[in-house]
Amino acid sequence: MTVFLWAVLPYAAFVSLVAGLVWRHRYDRFGWTTRSSQVYESRLLNIASPVFHYGILFVLAGHLIGLFVPESWTDAIGVHERAYHLFSLYGGTLAGALAVLGIGALVYRRRTNAPVFRATTANDKFMYVFLVGAILLGMAAKLAHSTGTGYDYRHSLAPWARSLFRLSPETGLMADVPALYQAHAVVGMLLIALVPYTRLVHMFSAPVQYLVRPYVVYRSRDPERLGPRPDRPGWERAEVRQPGGGR
Repeated sequence: MTVFLWAVLPYAAFVSLVAGLVWRHRYDRFGWTTRSSQVYESRLLNIASPVFHYGILFVLAGHLIGLFVPESWTDAIGVHERAYHLFSLYGGTLAGALAVLGIGALVYRRRTNAPVFRATTANDKFMYVFLVGAILLGMAAKLAHSTGTGYDYRHSLAPWARSLFRLSPETGLMADVPALYQAHAVVGMLLIALVPYTRLVHMFSAPVQYLVRPYVVYRSRDPERLGPRPDRPGWERAEVRQPGGGR
């Protein structure tokens, strides 16, 4: 089981992610969307959606720093273990709370607004379970080991995660990892595997090309190219005609 969880499942999740994205792009390009329900209700959506997205972005940033920035690097810039632990504890908990608050508001909106609820699929509900589960398990793991210096996952989880990219997973590093951290890692990997098959796929559709696209040039109307302007009664110059047909 240890080999499966920490050496097989990570690569299986990655293969599912890549294969799912390729399949979705080739055969379901028009379904690559969040299936927005803003047309049914926008007031709560305009509050809940930014709260969730900012929260989840901070959560992802925290994971990237925690797993892939070695302790020696943070020590080199003067951020030692105690300061790092406090920043991770309070910053990570706040980011997770924002994400959960946003998801809670979005779920409430879906459950209480009839048109939005009818647009909610079983796939959406399945995705919410894994997404909320991953966030809550991460917060629970962090808070359960918050006393003192906390649990230093940078000596176990982080080196294991980096070993996956060397194609030499060090499964022994996960042997003494607390159960909550292990559960968080497993649910997180399953969530990664599910991303291409849910509405979460839209995270790969950020309009990055906007940063390098040419300027949009706006030109005034050209009557010779676009045709005459429509009549505007009361504003056009009146023609004065002389008796006998002259002007």
